[in-house]
Amino acid sequence: MTSEQTPDAPRTGRAARSGPPAQDSESAPTGPAAPVAGARPRRLTYAAALVALEGLALVVAGLWMLVLGVAGDSDDRQQAVTGGITLVVLALLPLLAARGLLALRSWSRGPAVITQILALPVAYNLLQADSVAIPAGIVLGVVAIAALVLLVSRETTRALGIRGPGRAQDEEPPAGRQRGAGRK
Repeated sequence: MTSEQTPDAPRTGRAARSGPPAQDSESAPTGPAAPVAGARPRRLTYAAALVALEGLALVVAGLWMLVLGVAGDSDDRQQAVTGGITLVVLALLPLLAARGLLALRSWSRGPAVITQILALPVAYNLLQADSVAIPAGIVLGVVAIAALVLLVSRETTRALGIRGPGRAQDEEPPAGRQRGAGRK
């Protein structure tokens, strides 16, 4: 196929504002197979969705506790209101982390992983209960493990620009500075 037979791929971002496409269509791939700069991997999107789902579940549980506390018995009112407010405030961590993951912010993986690690003992405690909490424990455990696997995957790490320990020196030094310069 020639470049005349292939329709131009829709352009977005800075490329769409900078004028016509480059004349040399042989040098850069176009179309659906072309890699998009700054594209979010599907695994990262799924991880962000799971983390956001946990945050929303915390908000719902917190609001439920608040409603029960306000409408319930006066003995448990203070404890229910405090617990509800605590859950709503704790929901901010996974919700902000999910937003950061969607925006490809490297800082967001830490809070997202911490949220999953904290969810595992909660899931275990729910599984130990003799009530309707057992299915909730199963769901929470599966979601936490799935999110952890997605968060530590190679695609996610690469998309967020996270390098492993000892990899910082693999990078080129900034212009004008040499490795070992200034050491005596």
